[in-house]
Order: sequence, then C-alpha cells, then structure tokens
Amino acid sequence: MVAASMKILLVDDDDLLIKILTRNLATHHYVVDVVKDGEMGWTYGSTFEYDLIVLDIMLPKLDGISLCKRLRTQGYTVPILLLTAQDNITAKVQGLDAGADDYVVKPFDPIELIARIRALLRRGSNNPFPLLTWGDLLLNPSTCEVTYNSRPLNLTTMEYDLLELLLRNCQHVFSTEELLDKLWSSEDFPSEATVRSHIRRVRHKLVGAGAPHDFIATMHGRGYYLKAPSTEESTTQSAIPAVNNAADNSQIAVSLKTLSDFSKYDLPDDSQQQYLAFLNETWKTTKPKSLDQMTILLQVVRDLQINQLKPQQQAQAQQVAHKLAGNLGIFGLSKTMHIARQLEYWLGGREPLQPKHAPLMKTLVMALQQDIEQTTEIQLSQVPNGQSPLLLIVSLDIEFNQSLEPVAASRGIRIQIAPMLENMAKALLTKDSAFDSLDQNPDIILLHFPSIPSEPHTRQVSNFWETLQILAQHYPSLPIVVISDRSELCDRLEAMRRGGKLFLTAPISPEQVIDTAVNLLRGTEITKKVMILDDDQDWLHTLPTLLKPWGFKVTTLADPQQFWTVLEAVTPDALILDVNMPQINGFELCQTLRSDPHWQRLPVLFLSVLTDSASQNQAFTVGADDYLCKPVKGVELANRILRRLQRVKAWAS
Repeated sequence: MVAASMKILLVDDDDLLIKILTRNLATHHYVVDVVKDGEMGWTYGSTFEYDLIVLDIMLPKLDGISLCKRLRTQGYTVPILLLTAQDNITAKVQGLDAGADDYVVKPFDPIELIARIRALLRRGSNNPFPLLTWGDLLLNPSTCEVTYNSRPLNLTTMEYDLLELLLRNCQHVFSTEELLDKLWSSEDFPSEATVRSHIRRVRHKLVGAGAPHDFIATMHGRGYYLKAPSTEESTTQSAIPAVNNAADNSQIAVSLKTLSDFSKYDLPDDSQQQYLAFLNETWKTTKPKSLDQMTILLQVVRDLQINQLKPQQQAQAQQVAHKLAGNLGIFGLSKTMHIARQLEYWLGGREPLQPKHAPLMKTLVMALQQDIEQTTEIQLSQVPNGQSPLLLIVSLDIEFNQSLEPVAASRGIRIQIAPMLENMAKALLTKDSAFDSLDQNPDIILLHFPSIPSEPHTRQVSNFWETLQILAQHYPSLPIVVISDRSELCDRLEAMRRGGKLFLTAPISPEQVIDTAVNLLRGTEITKKVMILDDDQDWLHTLPTLLKPWGFKVTTLADPQQFWTVLEAVTPDALILDVNMPQINGFELCQTLRSDPHWQRLPVLFLSVLTDSASQNQAFTVGADDYLCKPVKGVELANRILRRLQRVKAWAS
C-alpha cells in the first residue's frame, strides 16, 4: 500500500539505515529531510514544518528521548515515531512518556513501519479516507492510480505528489513557497519556476483527460488551488467517504496484521525481488565497511588480553557493536546480528571488562567477523516480509518440533526454535537478550520438556525451571505454555510459580498444541477497556501513560457523581477505584455496582493510599477483586488487571 505525499524528518546517524529507510519512504511518496544528530534535529524540527518526525534514541549531541521531550515542552504536536535498537520495556516506557506516539524496534519490517507511519499521519489528516475525489477526479493512494472521468492519468512522481497535496487540502490556496516546502527536500534547492513547470504539466494532462483548463486554478498573488466542482459532481463526491470508511478500517486491519485471522500481508513478488536486489547492491558497500569496523573490536580484544583496555575505548567499541547489530538486522542476518548484540551487551556493562573476559570476547569477535566475511549474498528468505504471529519453541525434541510445523503453517503461525538449548538457563543468566537472533519478538512461548526425571532436584530439572523463570522475566507480557510428561501437583505448582501460563501433559497431538496457542493469541487481540475513578487529577493524568505500553484503552473520571452514567457508556472490562473521594467513597460505589446482576463479574481493583488491613478487608467485603497501594508501578498494575481479565475469560468459557 502506498502512503500519502507528506514530509518527514528523519533523525539518525546510521548511514545504512538512512539509505534503506529513505529509499522505502521515497517509494511510498514521502519527502524526507535527514539530519544526523539531535541538535540538528531540534533545529530542523523547530524551524520547518513536518508531518512526522522519526527519531533514533542513541544520537550524537542530543539523544532522541531528550529531543522528544524538548519538542513536546515547546508545544510541538507533530507525531513522533521512535526507531531504535533498544528492545526493552524501560526504554519503551521512557520513550512514550517523553511524548512519542509510537515505538519501532530495529531491525524493523519495512511493511509494518510504513503502516505505522501511515496510521500516525492518518490521525492528523483532515481527510482520513483512502480514496481522494474532487468532482470527476479520483486518486487512490493505495495504488497510486489517478483517473479523471474514469480515464487514467500517467503522472510522474512529483506530479502525483503535487496533485495529491492539492486534493488533501482542497480548500487551501498554496503559495509557491508552500509547495516548495511541502514537496521538495531542503537539499534540492528548487526554484519557483520548477513549481510553475509542474503545475503546467499537470494541467496539461488533466485537460487531455477531459478536465476544464482551470481545474487547477490560479489566484494571482496568492497561489494555486482546486476549482470547486459543479453541484452534480459535489453530490457524487460527498457520497464516497461513507463507503470508504469501512475500506479504511479494513486497510488498518491488514496493515497491522491483527491476530484475529492471522492474515499475512506480503509484498508482491516483483517488489520482493526489487527490494532484494537493492539490499544486495547495498551489501556490496556495507560489507567492507563492517569489516573495517571489526578492527576496533579486534583491538579491544588485544588490549583486554594485556589489561590495557581504556574506558573510552570500550565505550567506542560498544557503539560499533550497536551499529553493527542494527545494520546486520536490516539485511535479515539474524544469527550475525545476535553475535553483535552479545558484544554490545558485554561492552556496555556497568563495570569495565577484565582480562578474564578476553577469551569470550575473542570468540564473539572472531565469530562475528567470520559470519560477515562468509555472507556474499542476501537471500530472499532473509528479506523481512509480513509478520504473522511467532511461536518460540524451546525444545530438544526434534521430532516433536517438526510435527508442529505443518499444523502451525495451516493456522497462519510461524515457528522458530530457540537458538540455545544445551545450557539455556546459564546462557540466559549471562545475557538479558538471549533471543536477539529471533526475526522478531515472539508472541507466545512453548517450553517442552517431555521427560522430567522423577528426582525433583536433579541438575536437568533445575535447569528447566530456571529457563522457565528467566523466560518469564525476559518476556513478562507473553504467555508461556509448559508441556511435560508429568502431571504431578508439585510440577504444576512449580510451573505456575516460575511464570508458566498453561500446563499441558504429554503425549499431546500437534493440533492440540497449536490450537492452544491460537486460543491464547486470540485472547490478546481485543483492546481492553479500563475505567479509572479517582479525584486526584494528577494521578488520573499519570495512569493512562503507565498503562499505555500494555494497549489498554483508558477512561478516567474525577467526579464520582458521574460514575454510573460513564460506566454504562464505556462498558469497561475492568474498573479501578480510589477509596477516599468527596461525597461518595469507593466502597459505596463498589457495593452499589455489585448489587446489579449485570456488573457482578466486572473486575474491580482498588488503588488507594490506605495501607491498613481494615481498609483492605472492607474492600474485599464489598466485592473487590484486588487491592493495591499507591504509588504503584505500571507493570504491576497492568499485570493485576490482566490476571483478573484472564479469570473472567476462563469463567465465561
């Protein structure tokens, strides 16, 4: 799908990413300005008008989080998308709290990134519908097709962009300066004559298709605009958006690849081949540059061996590893990217590296260098494509793993085997991002251990439980399914205590395993509505931000007198109440709620500054499901809400 012609500021210091991303954005008719440090990002962002700003987090001079905060503090409301290699909850929450509208992790799927950009731009558009019409003129941004009275117009890229801009702002008169600013990059330095030339050519093509000569009209001294269509044409135009609204919803559903039908949105074959050719051409110049950067990492190993490694040298090497990881991910070299991220982890530790770490560092650096040297061509299978849900399998049973593949494929689920199996608990403990070699973060995890020995304290059992616990810590929001040939109560308890979501007993058919995964995934597809009642306005302002990373749709209310009206209008999936409020306290509201049969199963959580046992007991007496004390961390509150929602779903089924 092709996006609208709009102007984007890209702030990133990674030359390869800039090349790849600007190419993709230009293909989708975006005009892109590029700057390579945060201070220049501030200069451009505060000086020129943009429809969207794309920021890296790790930037020279001024980091992306600080730049985002500065823009928001100064009142700039332009959508901001953070594009970074930092894939952890803390970084995401910091970015969203700083005012970012979205957060995409490198390496990214180009299709998903363009869809997210399109969604952000759509929110601020005066005309969010996919088809643009003006009289007999019709422009379809999804296909770049333009017709007048059903006759196709053959337009150049800039002519198309010019006409689309006029259509999206059909009530506006554009001066020559505005058109230059909107449609041309700041590096092009076009003249006013360039604008007049493009207007003339578009008019000529419109007239050739049957449009009047003044379809693009000139207001002398002001600029250019679209002449109002006739009454008959206006009637036709006004009827289109109502039909297109459903099409737009469908477009969003496909773009974001919702889990309800696991539809896979792929590039056409010719586009795949073109993109593959582009990546291979780019790899020819990227590969030698990457190998040149290896000299810095090799020098770190040599200096570390003789205990001569300096802190600034280690910091520089960490930056090199970070850049390499991002670049390699762009080409789909997941295994090689994983090695680079391991290096980044060790080099970025709080404590300086010691000579005892030299053997490990040497092994990683040599493996990274070898993988880069041996990569002579990018394969089609490596090119990022549409991302259907990913099931991560942690299992030593090859036959079991293979039996799941055809069933998963038939359900639209991809499978990937964990890269480390022999001593996974130890490997996970030595590195937080043990699964960075995955194509994307998994949507669900399956931990398969069919033969737990009868002795409960063997090394094998201990390693299994440690693996489960660390997986749960690394992916706190993901469901983990445990499969074992034992079904003793002690094993089930241990699985739940360590973070398991479901416990299945082997032997079990592949169909049952995958159907279980599908049901768990479908349970996360609908945005959950949370209503919060609290008379503390500052706290009400904070809570939606705390809960945003978990995808809740939050409604806040400060006046308890409006409680019932808002409750029936919102019909929330969960309710959060304060205790002490003017006129009506939370206990009374909860008791009133439970007196209505319709609301007896609505999860109710109390969130209060009262920590005494009497208050907590009273909350449960009047029908509360949970009680938390302020202040509370976002992850704890989100998990409490999710747990209650899961119980409600279990009751319903």
